[in-house]
Amino acid sequence: MNKTNKFDLDLKEKILLDTLELQALLSCGYQSAVKLGTDARARVSVGKRVLWNRKKVEKYLADISI
Repeated sequence: MNKTNKFDLDLKEKILLDTLELQALLSCGYQSAVKLGTDARARVSVGKRVLWNRKKVEKYLADISI
């Protein structure tokens, strides 16, 4: 099995995030990050990988905040 390459990019420069990066961006746990990403309809499946659209998550958070 081939290992996924990791590049040193700032989270703000990435379009798609993996779940660990989404957790880091939101400063929350796995279940909360997945729930927020799903509610924002930001889930992108590429084969078996699950990635999250950063802009959709940020827009969703801006829309639900008071």
